[in-house]
Amino acid sequence: MSKQQPTQFINPETPGYVGFANLPNQVHRKSVKKGFEFTLMVVGESGLGKSTLINSLFLTDLYPERIIPGAAEKIERTVQIEASTVEIEERGVKLRLTVVDTPGYGDAINCRDCFKTIISYIDEQFERYLHDESGLNRRHIVDNRVHCCFYFISPFGHGLKPLDVAFMKAIHNKVNIVPVIAKADTLTLKERERLKKRILDEIEEHNIKIYHLPDAESDEDEDFKEQTRLLKASIPFSVVGSNQLIEAKGKKVRGRLYPWGVVEVENPEHNDFLKLRTMLITHMQDLQEVTQDLHYENFRSERLKRGGRKVENEDMNKDQILLEKEAEKTFCKIKKVFQMRNTALCFQEIVGEVSIHTLQCLWPENLIF
Repeated sequence: MSKQQPTQFINPETPGYVGFANLPNQVHRKSVKKGFEFTLMVVGESGLGKSTLINSLFLTDLYPERIIPGAAEKIERTVQIEASTVEIEERGVKLRLTVVDTPGYGDAINCRDCFKTIISYIDEQFERYLHDESGLNRRHIVDNRVHCCFYFISPFGHGLKPLDVAFMKAIHNKVNIVPVIAKADTLTLKERERLKKRILDEIEEHNIKIYHLPDAESDEDEDFKEQTRLLKASIPFSVVGSNQLIEAKGKKVRGRLYPWGVVEVENPEHNDFLKLRTMLITHMQDLQEVTQDLHYENFRSERLKRGGRKVENEDMNKDQILLEKEAEKTFCKIKKVFQMRNTALCFQEIVGEVSIHTLQCLWPENLIF
């Protein structure tokens, strides 16, 4: 019986080639196997088509059992947080998408504190991630941090409302804000461009930090550079959402049917839906990196400065802080007054004792107490 010779290892690469160029392929395989996680928050007044747009973006039904409340129920309704998670797979790539909706936002007559619930939710996700990251088992950390916030602006106004400004200023240091003009089919092209310019001017006037797309690298191809330029010029995105298939020009498209024609959702000449989806998909990794490197690191450094203590009322407004400082100053003044009063009483007692002692020395036999 002949002894089998061991198989000789053969270098699969050409001579002079080490193989470092295959490292990106290894990262790609590992990332595809692990899958991706992304959390998108949608905020805006009721009736602006938030749910319809999300279903149109990801071609799925995230709200199959949603019950729309009536007008009477909205009066007493408070802001709620509804997180819906769905697993999406496309060409072998898995995405765990979590969409956080905020029903009740902007529905009340007094909307002064209506976004405190939203800010608390964002901070809670940072808090949970920090706790998991500081634990013993860090191999399977679920990332529920909010990576992007679509803020829906009403097309029926003349720019931003006071509530829009207050909300975006409250969260622009915590999450990436992407402003979206809802129901763009209610505006003409000139009205749309005028509203976009007005919104951008107001955002700059109030020093609101929205998400800015990163500049294309010099070694990128010209098509990608042009795409990035067009996406930047389209902010804020004016969109139309629809899940209905309508036949137009011999083909079925998703859109809205009007007596004068059809508004196609995926037609870039009609609205910015395709641009919004392209921005979200092509810059999803950058949104996660900005969340990790900027917003989460700011939250983490603040917590470390406080020695790990959690502050309950971090969303305290400036007026309340000023009132507390004034109260503290008043308390210090009152404390000084009491100290001066006690000092005066002590001095009076000492002077009285000295006077009585002097009189006793002078006339001890005639002094009657």
